[in-house]
Amino acid sequence: MARFIFITGGVVSSLGKGLASAALGALLQARGFTVRLRKLDPYLNVDPGTMSPFEHGEVFVTDDGAETDLDLGHYERFTGVAARKTDSVSSGRIYSNVLEKERRGDYLGKTIQVIPHVTNEIKDFISIDEDEVDFMLCEIGGTVGDIEGLPFFEAIRQFSQEKPRGQCLFMHLTLLPYIKASGELKTKPTQHSVKELRSIGLAPDILVCRSEGPIPQKEREKLALFCNVRPDAVIAAQDLKSIYEAPLAYHREGLDQAVLDAFQISPAPKPDLSRWEDVADRIHNPEGEVRVAIVGKYTQLEDAYKSIAEALTHGGMANRVRVTADWIDAEIFEREDPTPYLEDFDAILVPGGFGERGTEGKIKAAEFARTRKVPYLGICLGMQMAVIEAARNLADLGDAGSEEFDHEAGKKRFTPVVYHLKEWVQGNYKVTRKADDDKGGTMRLGAYDAVLKDGSRVAEVYGATQIEERHRHRYEVDIKYRDALEDKGLVFSGMSPDGRLPEIVEVADHPWFIGVQFHPELKSKPFAPHPLFADFIRAAKENSRLV
Repeated sequence: MARFIFITGGVVSSLGKGLASAALGALLQARGFTVRLRKLDPYLNVDPGTMSPFEHGEVFVTDDGAETDLDLGHYERFTGVAARKTDSVSSGRIYSNVLEKERRGDYLGKTIQVIPHVTNEIKDFISIDEDEVDFMLCEIGGTVGDIEGLPFFEAIRQFSQEKPRGQCLFMHLTLLPYIKASGELKTKPTQHSVKELRSIGLAPDILVCRSEGPIPQKEREKLALFCNVRPDAVIAAQDLKSIYEAPLAYHREGLDQAVLDAFQISPAPKPDLSRWEDVADRIHNPEGEVRVAIVGKYTQLEDAYKSIAEALTHGGMANRVRVTADWIDAEIFEREDPTPYLEDFDAILVPGGFGERGTEGKIKAAEFARTRKVPYLGICLGMQMAVIEAARNLADLGDAGSEEFDHEAGKKRFTPVVYHLKEWVQGNYKVTRKADDDKGGTMRLGAYDAVLKDGSRVAEVYGATQIEERHRHRYEVDIKYRDALEDKGLVFSGMSPDGRLPEIVEVADHPWFIGVQFHPELKSKPFAPHPLFADFIRAAKENSRLV
């Protein structure tokens, strides 16, 4: 039976609850325990799939097709445990489930209320597969005091009371602001945050305090006294140069030991931190540097491409180089020549996205990489734009376009090289979609197989001819243009098992030019870099004049 750790936050948002949860999961693994991490989000969207990247950052997709919060990406990258649909839930999903049950009559005419019906639904979610692991870590989104989070806080209060004594632990993450004028580290915001938490029936066992520098012993003792925790359960979380320093930093602070002490696990198994020591060594001791241009449309918010940024870092670790990524707005290239912006980079990456804005700029970036022989990785929309560029400039289809941008009535006729995906095979079933279907949860989502062409670059990169990768798209390259494009050197080197859906394209006479319909960044980890990113950075390193 699992022990439960509930991670809450206070004072301000974006303190790093997700990273703290992921790092703690990694430390418990290092001591030989099995873990699973979950995210409970208070927003009313059913999932983040229809939320703007500017609002919520990237959408992380699981193997079983769930569109989830980006924190699940941190969980996977730090623990290697593949996330599932059952590892992410929002208020919207909880209320939707409750209302569906009410409509079916499952409540037998009862008046539906937050307590007990909503809180019971939350508790049922927390309990899913609880016997599979030693520790279940559940992060509650938002901050204590948020009105929308109250049902979740009440649910975990009830949950902890229903479990045997000593089976649940509460970890609260707060901020210790430094007032430069007085030279003081202030504990009062944390005291008030804990007071708010206690007012709803929850008492933290461990305090994790974000600060710019060390926490003096005097302040630790003050926090322990006024927040009613043990002094050794006040954990400093200082700013770090890399998020991958977090497991070692938290271990030095005694976080994992504090958790085991709270659960009275003694003697505590010794941790094997060699994996994270190797990761830290690769981060801090690079043997060179490469510069990668990321030409996207959500570049104002780096969290919109969080997994891509991390996967590039992992590729750098695999090659012992530091990767410097520059974010370039694709719209610039719709007005200006991309050459001055791109000529000094060692490689170019064009990520996914939705909508027409910036797409012509992405096409120009693909053309620059193809004609200048610069290593290129196109992901999802980045692959589609590379295909459209090749169709226009190599296969004489000057009006090549995508139904995503050009299907509206009144637009000029065009050649739909990219079309709306109407049906595909998922397992033993055929999935069908219409252009006017609801937007949420209707894409080709989750893990699908692909077959790679013998002798292709991607088969060499993967070291296999059959792979499985995660998808999130509703438009697809039309296979009927394959012959025309392959005659001009754009090789369709990866296909769905039924041969109907292009998964990977590559340029034959190019040092490294690959486009993929899926999202390889979602499966990359610091201790297991994705082969595509590792080889992409290898090619960038060979192209670099700085190494």
